[in-house]
Amino acid sequence: MPELDPRDQGPILFETLAAAMGASGPVARRLFGAVLRHGVFDPESWMRSRQVPRWFAERVGELPRLTLEERRASPVDRFEKLLFRSHDGMPLETVLIPLEKTGAVSVCLSSQVGCAMGCVFCATARMTSRRNLATWEILDQFLQARALVEAQGRRVTGAVFMGMGEPFLNYDRVLAAADLLRHPAGPAIGAKAITISTVGIVPAMDRFTDEGWRFRLSISLGSALDEKRAWLVPVAARWPAAEVMAAARRHALRRRTRVMLSYVCISNLNLGEEDAKALGALIGDTPVRLDLIDVTDPSGRFQPPGAAELKAFRDALTRHVGQPVARRYSGGKDILAACGTLAGGEIVGASSS
Repeated sequence: MPELDPRDQGPILFETLAAAMGASGPVARRLFGAVLRHGVFDPESWMRSRQVPRWFAERVGELPRLTLEERRASPVDRFEKLLFRSHDGMPLETVLIPLEKTGAVSVCLSSQVGCAMGCVFCATARMTSRRNLATWEILDQFLQARALVEAQGRRVTGAVFMGMGEPFLNYDRVLAAADLLRHPAGPAIGAKAITISTVGIVPAMDRFTDEGWRFRLSISLGSALDEKRAWLVPVAARWPAAEVMAAARRHALRRRTRVMLSYVCISNLNLGEEDAKALGALIGDTPVRLDLIDVTDPSGRFQPPGAAELKAFRDALTRHVGQPVARRYSGGKDILAACGTLAGGEIVGASSS
């Protein structure tokens, strides 16, 4: 029998796991629906029902659940942050994002503990704990978050892989989890309501395009100027902005959709006329939507722009970028749930560099 780790193969793969263990497809599908669609995780009840072989229920029951250690809600904007602990003691955080639609919530999922990208403005990059999350750990974040949301009479309508970590450095597990989230026998989240974010891992971007995934792609750019971007986002030294944008263009044209470009706005750093001009030259006629996001740095080292500085930059973008530009709200700042502030409960101070 093949060695299959249920934490990684996960319920993606209930049918594969069932076949490898001699169980039938219908058995696997019943478990799939029970766990992912209805949130029922009770191996003992499965055994009592006699619809699922005991040995198979026991194997699925071995999937370790995340432990919810803390839940914090912002009184300012209704964002919520969940601090989980994994079976091996690793901290990870998930954010509940209230949408404009009444009662609707999107779940911001972590794909790694910590992050190796080293973005200078991000608390996650300064965490001492690091590893990839298993497919099941990603899904369990969603399941537990959804249960909390539904207990409040609300519903989950979307998921974004914008939490801790670089999703494309955990590609197989992230795409397995996303594929399960959109599965009609599971949570049935629409593919267009699932967004996967990357700082620009070009080979993974091309693989994502070639494999035909319909999830939305978001790229965190930092700057269109390579020297500045390489300082803000060190991985950029390996894949310059032009290569990242070429991969984004291939994706946009193949999928016939706009790629989301997320641009972190940092006062007195990347909001000048030359930055807007470089963005315009980089983007050209590639179909994108440029989202401007205020930096949120718990260390206080980097500050968001004031109204006048942001207006001047937007005016410059109007002159140089012929694509839609929007300002994206990054909520939960008061509870450290905003972009760049997730650190698994660790106290992460300013960098010495």
